[in-house]
Amino acid sequence: MALLEIENLAVRFAGIDQNAVDGISLVLPAGGKLALVGESGSGKSVTARGILRLDQSALYRGAIRFDGEDLLSVNERRLRALRGSRVAMIFQEPMSALNPLYTIGNQIDEVLQLHRGMTRRQARQETLALLARVGIPDPAPKAQSFPHQLSGGQRQRAMIAMALAGEPELLIADEPTTALDVTLQAQILELLAELQRERNMAVLLITHDLNLVRGFADQVAVMQHGRIVETAPVSELFASPREAYTRELLASRPARMAAPLPAEPVALLAVKGLAQTYRKRRFLRNEYFPALAPLDFTLHRGETLAVVGESGSGKTSLALSLLRLVPGGAGQIISGGSRFDQLEGRALRSARRQLQIVFQDPFGALSPRQNVGEIVAEGLLAHAPQLSNSQRRERAAMVLAQVGLDETVLERYPHEFSGGQRQRIAIARALILNPDVLVLDEPTSALDATVQKQVLELLADLQCQYGMGYVLITHDLGLVRALAHQVLVLQNGKLVESGSVEAVLGTPQHPYTRTLLAASGIAAG
Repeated sequence: MALLEIENLAVRFAGIDQNAVDGISLVLPAGGKLALVGESGSGKSVTARGILRLDQSALYRGAIRFDGEDLLSVNERRLRALRGSRVAMIFQEPMSALNPLYTIGNQIDEVLQLHRGMTRRQARQETLALLARVGIPDPAPKAQSFPHQLSGGQRQRAMIAMALAGEPELLIADEPTTALDVTLQAQILELLAELQRERNMAVLLITHDLNLVRGFADQVAVMQHGRIVETAPVSELFASPREAYTRELLASRPARMAAPLPAEPVALLAVKGLAQTYRKRRFLRNEYFPALAPLDFTLHRGETLAVVGESGSGKTSLALSLLRLVPGGAGQIISGGSRFDQLEGRALRSARRQLQIVFQDPFGALSPRQNVGEIVAEGLLAHAPQLSNSQRRERAAMVLAQVGLDETVLERYPHEFSGGQRQRIAIARALILNPDVLVLDEPTSALDATVQKQVLELLADLQCQYGMGYVLITHDLGLVRALAHQVLVLQNGKLVESGSVEAVLGTPQHPYTRTLLAASGIAAG
C-alpha cells in the first residue's frame, strides 16, 4: 500500500476564483523518492503544504491519504500529532520558518523532547549530532546561535536537521537546497538519499530545478498551472520527455548576456580595505568574529562584479558592510565622489537612494502588513515625496511589469505569492529608485530556470539602458558566467582569487575556485 496517496486534489484560497491546484493525483510508496517539479506559481508548494493542511485559508477537495488515513478528514489535534513526527517538512525560506527568539539548538531540542521523549541532555547531544550530520562545522557554538547569526545556507541546513529530528516516515522537502552553494547542494541531496535508505523514509522533493533531481528521485511529476502535465520514472523523463513544457525546463540554462563595457570606464564605487567584524555577547564579555578580511575593488558604470563562494564565505557580509547595514564595518567606500563610509543622518539616507539591495530571503525582507503596491512604492515616499499617490501607484505598476508581474498584484500581500514571485517583487522595490549601484544578494536563488532567465535578461537590459553597476552575490557560477564582468572568490572570509570572468572561470588559479567550478558542472576554459 502507498504511504502517501493524493487523489484528485483541488486547492482554492478564499476570495480567489481560480484553483491553485486543480485535480492532481500522486502516489508515493514507503521508501520512495518522488520529485515534484515546476515553475514558481505552478502549485508545488501549495500541494506540499496541503498534505499537512498548513494553509488555514485554503479550501480542499479530493483526498490526501497518509498510511491509509485521509488527512483532509482528521481534526487539528490529530494533525499536530503527525506534524514533525511521522511527517516532517523542510520549508523553502528558513529565516521566516525558524523562530527568531530562540537559538537553533533550542528549536531542535524541542522537537526531540516532544516527539522522541528525550531528556534535555539527551536532546542536546542528538542536536549536535544532527547539525554535524547536515554539514554544519563546529556545531556546538552554532547551536547557541540565533537564526539571524547564521548564513542563509547554514539556516537551511539547520532546518533540515530539525526536520530529521523526529525520525519521520515521510519527509517533504520544499526547495531544500535553494539557499545552498553548489558543493553543498550535492552534499545535502546525498545526505537525504542516505537517510532515506537507512530509515526507509519516503521523500517528496519540491523543486524548480529539474536537473537537480536527476541523480536523486525515482519518479518525477511535472506541474504547470496547478496541474500535473507529465509523470514518469526519472531515467525515462530525462531520456525522452513527452511534453514541450518538460523539454523547456530541461533546456533552460542562462546564456552569456552581459553587455560590453563602455570604452571609457567611469567608477561608481571605489572600495579600499572593506572588512566586517561581528560582536557576540557571551557571559558578560564581548567576543569578536571576523567575517570578512580587508579587500579592495572598483565597480564601474555598466559593470557587474560577482562575489562567489560557499555559504559562510563572507559574501553577504561584504554586501551588508558595503551598504553600512550592520555595525562592525571598516574601510573606505567612495560613491558619487563622496566618502559613503563617513556619511551620517540625512546625508546617509539621501545617498542610499543610489545604492539599493535585493536580499536573499524575499519573505523575510517584505513587510507582511503592506500590500505589494505599498512595498514597491515605499522608497518613493522617502526619496520622491512630491509624487502623488496615483503617480506612485503608476510607477509601481510600471516597474512590476518590468519584472513580469501585472498591476493586479498591487493589492495583494506577500504571503499570497510563491517564493519566486516574492523575489521579483523585491527586485521591483529596489529598481523603482533607479539606483546607480544595485547589490544583488542571491537574486535568483528562489526562481525556476525559465523565470531566472527572464530576470537575468531584465537585469542585463536595465544595466545596458541605465548604466547601473551590479554587485552580484551568488553561489551559482552559471549565473556569474551569464552576467558578470569581474569576479571575486571568497573562502572563509578571505579573498583567494579575483579577475575578469574569462580569466577566473576560464583559467582558475586557486584550488578552491577549481573546486567550485567542478561542483557546478562548469568546465574551465
